[in-house]
Amino acid sequence: MSNQKRTTLALAAALAGSIVVAGAPAAHAEVVDVNYQCVTPIGPKGAVSPIDIKGVESGAGYKLTMSFQKGVSSSPVELGKGAMNPSAVIELGGAEEGKVQVSGPANTEAIPANTPIRISDLSGTYTPKKSGKVTFTAGVLTIKALGTTTTCTPKNSPGPSLELDVQGAGGSTDGGSTGGGSTGGATGGASGGGELPRTGPLDSAAALGTLGGTVLLTGAAGVLWLTRRGQRSAG
Repeated sequence: MSNQKRTTLALAAALAGSIVVAGAPAAHAEVVDVNYQCVTPIGPKGAVSPIDIKGVESGAGYKLTMSFQKGVSSSPVELGKGAMNPSAVIELGGAEEGKVQVSGPANTEAIPANTPIRISDLSGTYTPKKSGKVTFTAGVLTIKALGTTTTCTPKNSPGPSLELDVQGAGGSTDGGSTGGGSTGGATGGASGGGELPRTGPLDSAAALGTLGGTVLLTGAAGVLWLTRRGQRSAG
């Protein structure tokens, strides 16, 4: 096998390795069971609902969608169309702490009495100010209907339903904490908090993979140039 062919094969293998590292998933999501215990006008109620949170890039931030797979409360009377308005909080963790307010439309159909209230998808916007891995966990759910308010709180310390590897507007990755304030990107406001340094092995591996690919490309180009020059000299 000629030196030129060996160089080409080595270059292809290195590039493939760099692509695998750079293409590693930047998000992780799973459905998490949340045990909601609700304080209602007629007494305590509760139910477990699987919660799914999705994040889709939108401009400089992400559109978050929180989905409930089961009802979490009920009403002793029928709730007519448009009578129930839900909202919730998504707790941030990891590189950025705080809360994101999400809300959804009123019920499009009447909800019969003593029937589990199915919550519509709730959505809001999250704009990261810090860089790193941020987790999103179901928080307090609020249901307003017929002039009353029902508050449902997770009691089983649920794990995150979503994790995103985000890049903040300022690209900051240093540690430390900031008291109070707002992240400025969450619909309804998100309280600022501490930040963990970005030390994940995936981030380092991606950087090293990119650097290695660049160095190898430069070296391979030099070898090919020397090979071709030698062939012309020999001719």
